[in-house]
Amino acid sequence: MSVIYYTYRFKMLKPVVQLLCRHKSSSASASIITTFKTDNSYRITLSDPKTRNTLSIALLQNLIQEIQNAGNDSSIKSIVLCGSGPVFSAGHNLNELRIPENQKNIFSLATKLMNIMIDCPIPIIACVDGIAAASGCQLVAASDIAICTNRSFFSTPGINLGLFCSTPGIPLSRVVSQKTASYMLFTGAPINAEEALRTGLVSKIVRPEEFDDEISKLTTLIGQKSRTVITLGKTFFYKQIDENVKLAYKKGEQVMLENLELDDCKEGLQSFVEKRKPNW
Repeated sequence: MSVIYYTYRFKMLKPVVQLLCRHKSSSASASIITTFKTDNSYRITLSDPKTRNTLSIALLQNLIQEIQNAGNDSSIKSIVLCGSGPVFSAGHNLNELRIPENQKNIFSLATKLMNIMIDCPIPIIACVDGIAAASGCQLVAASDIAICTNRSFFSTPGINLGLFCSTPGIPLSRVVSQKTASYMLFTGAPINAEEALRTGLVSKIVRPEEFDDEISKLTTLIGQKSRTVITLGKTFFYKQIDENVKLAYKKGEQVMLENLELDDCKEGLQSFVEKRKPNW
């Protein structure tokens, strides 16, 4: 590789390492998460820009509760995760992580969040306009859909501080190739939006001025679908991923038959015959 290439990589990496080293403690009284509900979508914004939206203990607890509440609301069909400021999330709050008494709780909460995201009955959409680092990148990888602006970067730089991004590597290695995950995990170097799209970390790239419109288009598209079918589809999608392909087909056959028995499916097929929009 050329000297220019490595100089570019270093310049991209430097601010990521710096922001990870500058975490401030979150204020318990501050509003570290803001929420907004549209007709059928729920937007959760990480709103702690002073700490680069670090996943502090308080933020993790809030995020878990908000996703659970949204998932239990039958009127909501998608959840949008955003970050305020130029950093989607810089990962765990290192000031909290330095305290031994906090360490087990932090990773236990992070694991609970990942499981809540998988078990959530509706799709979770990560929307990144800036930097997603360490467990912030993990949050993107664990989402069902991810969109980003063309000025976004993604990294797992823990190794630079002597803390390998073992848990961020779990969803990362399941959405990108092994070689890409290894590159990110062992070098700590960031990848840009184009690389993230090419390797499967994100679903789509847009220009910053198109970002909000793209989020609206995506949630509107999902909002036009049956919540019951969305839930059935997401549940089976994640179950079949870890199955042997032949067994997955066998189970998928049964799920398709169960799907046909749903009232919403019957309505959808009838609306096709009658050339009208379905009424879920």
